[in-house]
Amino acid sequence: MISVSNLAIQFGKRVLYKDVNMKFTNGNIYGVIGANGAGKSTLLKAISGELEPTKGSVELGPGERLSVLSQDHFKYDSHTVLDTVLMGHTVLWDIMQQRDALYSKADFSDEDGIKVAELEEKFAEMGGYNAESDAAALLSGLGIKENLHQKLMGELSGKEKVRVMLAKALFGEPDNLLLDEPTNDLDLDTVQWLENYLSEFEHTVLVVSHDRHFLDSVCTHTVDIDFGKVTLFAGNYSFWYESSQLALKQAQNQKAKAEEKKKELEEFIRRFSANVAKSKQTTSRKKMLEKLNVEEIRPSTRKYPGIIFQMEREPGNQILEVKGLKATTEDGTVLFDDVNFNVEKGDKIVFLSRDPRAMTALFEIINDNRKPQAGSYKWGVTITTAYLPLDNTRFFESDLNLVDWLSQFGEGNEVYFKSFLGRMLFSGEEVLKKVNVLSGGEKMRCMIARMQLKNANCLILDTPTNHLDLESIQAFNNNLKIYKGNVLFASHDHEFIETVANRIIELTPNGIIDKMMEYDEYIASDHIKELKAKMYGD
Repeated sequence: MISVSNLAIQFGKRVLYKDVNMKFTNGNIYGVIGANGAGKSTLLKAISGELEPTKGSVELGPGERLSVLSQDHFKYDSHTVLDTVLMGHTVLWDIMQQRDALYSKADFSDEDGIKVAELEEKFAEMGGYNAESDAAALLSGLGIKENLHQKLMGELSGKEKVRVMLAKALFGEPDNLLLDEPTNDLDLDTVQWLENYLSEFEHTVLVVSHDRHFLDSVCTHTVDIDFGKVTLFAGNYSFWYESSQLALKQAQNQKAKAEEKKKELEEFIRRFSANVAKSKQTTSRKKMLEKLNVEEIRPSTRKYPGIIFQMEREPGNQILEVKGLKATTEDGTVLFDDVNFNVEKGDKIVFLSRDPRAMTALFEIINDNRKPQAGSYKWGVTITTAYLPLDNTRFFESDLNLVDWLSQFGEGNEVYFKSFLGRMLFSGEEVLKKVNVLSGGEKMRCMIARMQLKNANCLILDTPTNHLDLESIQAFNNNLKIYKGNVLFASHDHEFIETVANRIIELTPNGIIDKMMEYDEYIASDHIKELKAKMYGD
């Protein structure tokens, strides 16, 4: 349990929030949401003790342990992977160090023997004799194979380190767990493993994430940072989003009577509760909407970008034909081989692979930015494409301002280009910023504005939710669901895939798996699992 009393955070004259009073209790998982800069990560830092609050206090339950997902991926470079995970349980690790130091003494005394016996007793009580096997199981679940467990952290890749740090945070089932963007750099299978793990976790968890499916799958409550306040709601992200949109619609409808509004909100709560009860998601076993008052539902101050893709012309019957494509890395690793497919009118295809480099290679090939090792592709004569690459660095290597930068990719006057930037929430003096100083999220919004200029009838999107906040992801997702053209994309966002894709193509070193089905059905199918094992040569 975590108790927050009269908490206030202020930087200079800027007050993030004040008078925060709430309890986070065992058995519940709290998703912390808010616009960029609202103070989500700051709240977790104040709770962990990393940041001293301007006012107020944070207390844990008596004797309880707090674990935090560390963002410092270099701190443990001189330690082995397994030891790094074990260090997540600080009390147990300290006992292990004391015990090993005593056993290694050349002049081991009777007094040392008594001390060792006491330590061994504590060690056993804490499950110390199973600690290494438990740590190894966590690592394996997160995709860190056994042959890496005794390697130094400094020898691991950045993505591998992320997974080890997550295992470290989870190790020993802490009483209280703080996770800031835990799904970053995890593939879809590992995210699903984490969802399942947390669904059985009976302690207190606070999590910041831009992954909506993850928040919906694990969270019982939502902590919304808005209006300069921190507010606790029962329910997951989707409930918060849908209810805030309903409240906004009601606020805009001044003619509606108060009793009619209340009736509409109560009906929404009943409908959502019924959906949760029927859901296969892990939240179905939780009482998500207990003690919810209609008065708690209010519009959000969030601004959602205007992501609107339109087609200048209808596509013909021939979209894209791919024959015998093969791509390898510089060291000869086969990313995919013997890839054959036709894109049909109305297809919205998500491309999957165990190696994310495969999707990027395919997209670069069909955009004529890379040569395949074998095979060919042909676009239909009526098709116009707009491409969102994984790496957009080369587009921003200039000191142009946003308006001049965008004008490179279309025809029109300054007002025309400012309107597209305005849709993407760049207003006033912001449009005169130099593009080489933009943040990752700002660059992505610029790239999306660039795509919208093209009015293309086929969108190619390589991991489009990278660097975007929840509001931008939601707006992007909503438009792609109603977009009439073709979409070819790769994503780590479960919700994005499930709600946009109507066809799945998985690229393997031995051909493809090509299915017209929903993503949830695809990942749950035993037949697909057997087929994947065969295609990957497992």
